[in-house]
Amino acid sequence: MSKTRGAESAGRCGSCVSYFTSAKFLMYLGHSLSSWGDRMWHFAVSLFLVELYGNSLLLTAVYGLVVAGSVLFLGAIIGDWVDKNPRLKVAQTSLIVQNVSVIICGIILMVVFLYKTKLLSMYQGWLLTLCYILVITIANIANLASTATSITIQRDWIVVVAGEDRSKLADMNATVRRIDLLTNILAPLAVGQIMTFGSAVISCGFIAGWNLLSMCAEYFLLWKVYKKTPALAIKSCKKEDDQELKQLNIKVIDANSNNNEKPSEDVQLMGENNMVSAETSKKETCGERITEPFRTFRDGWVAYYNQSVFWAGMGLAFLYMTVLGFDCITTGYAYTQGLSGSVLSILMGASAISGIMGTVAFTWLRKKCGLVRTGFIAGVTQLGSLVLCVVSVFMPGSPLDLTVSPFQDITTRFLEGEPLPTLSPAAVPQEFSTISIQNLLSNSSLTTSEPDVLIPLTSVSLLFAGVIAARIGLWSFDLTVTQLLQENVIESERGIINGVQNSMNYLLDLLHFIMVILGPNPEAFGLLVLISVSFVAMGHIMYFRFAFKNLGTHLFSCSSLDKKTVASDQQQGDSSV
Repeated sequence: MSKTRGAESAGRCGSCVSYFTSAKFLMYLGHSLSSWGDRMWHFAVSLFLVELYGNSLLLTAVYGLVVAGSVLFLGAIIGDWVDKNPRLKVAQTSLIVQNVSVIICGIILMVVFLYKTKLLSMYQGWLLTLCYILVITIANIANLASTATSITIQRDWIVVVAGEDRSKLADMNATVRRIDLLTNILAPLAVGQIMTFGSAVISCGFIAGWNLLSMCAEYFLLWKVYKKTPALAIKSCKKEDDQELKQLNIKVIDANSNNNEKPSEDVQLMGENNMVSAETSKKETCGERITEPFRTFRDGWVAYYNQSVFWAGMGLAFLYMTVLGFDCITTGYAYTQGLSGSVLSILMGASAISGIMGTVAFTWLRKKCGLVRTGFIAGVTQLGSLVLCVVSVFMPGSPLDLTVSPFQDITTRFLEGEPLPTLSPAAVPQEFSTISIQNLLSNSSLTTSEPDVLIPLTSVSLLFAGVIAARIGLWSFDLTVTQLLQENVIESERGIINGVQNSMNYLLDLLHFIMVILGPNPEAFGLLVLISVSFVAMGHIMYFRFAFKNLGTHLFSCSSLDKKTVASDQQQGDSSV
């Protein structure tokens, strides 16, 4: 009996060791480090820019505009670069560029915070302005490198590590998304404590030091994953050669496994080198080289449009055109409605939990109903939750006033020449704080009996209830479209297609910020909510078109899975036998 228990414990220990040394776990660990650093930096850089420019949102707005515009126009080019280069080289290069850029930004910000007064007096303040430009430019380079890393690891490496097992791919996608959701809450909380109890200089130094250490650790983990997954060394280079190279690569792996050697990337990319040498033998004119990025941009969008999952990708992009998320816009509106910072932090935690529930629901629904049908169910769930947001617009406490023009604030500022508002101590626009106080004081329900105090919060309570509940469907839908892109886009086009998808997401995100700029007053927020729900509905209608085209009337029944899932399950069953 004791020997049996010892054997069982030894087997468990061995399985634990094998899991913690597997390529899958190492990818999770590396992504955790990368996501933690990204979330800390993105949270801190906005606050740094606000503090640098005298509690104004100008630099933060410029930074956001530059980042969105860069990914919008360079997304396809970045994806094409990912496709045309070896996987390990792309991952290592983007990792180093991203972290080194953040380190340089941290050092520059430390210098500016320490010597801001001196820099302001030198060259009539132009040296300080140059520092601002450098910070925004280098931070934008870091974001572009982060985009390349995301495309490489989350859209390509994870597919190769999962192999032909689509259930494993779904589990890995869900786990990666859970890591994102957790770090999105915990990382800003950690760096926020450092900024509160330390200083801006200490925070910059901490973030720079973290990225230096994290870069070394992530570099090592990438190398280990690459070595443990020989298939990562195999990369097809041409659309029509995908199937041919797949068979060739299988033979190469078998030959190398008999020799106890891992396939070299030089051998796997021989076809690519021959193709490139044949193409480069033709003399290129200077004009062709100049227009190459523009042709890449055009070809990327054309290839994206021709994908079988085009409507699913468009549906996901339309979900970015919304104010119904936990960003600075929703937070600012919540402050105008009397919610405190502690209440908002609780709501953000509830949102994270709801998002994690969405990732769990995705894996369960995919096994029960199939991948395509899961996206449809997630869309219905999200739209059903957002009905609460629509109802909140017309409930007591809603500041919606159709007699106030959404453009009144912009007209006052730019046509009548009134100055832009500055930040209050609570980091909320002064105009919001003033309007909030006036609304609260003028509302007679606040001065009556205690039960009536809850009436003004009815609208905002329904709003956030809908937003939090919708996260379940949102993240299930996001994971569905992500896996559809992974499964249906051929290997040689994964980079450029996902680059264009990122561009589409940023384009709709940029439009949502423009929408808020045009109607920033709280009286117009109800209209923004209705427009946002309309865009979300249009996105799910696009996905419905894709799903109905693939499944037809079977879309409304879970009795049979979609053909691709059935074929995948059969292949996995045959391989296990």
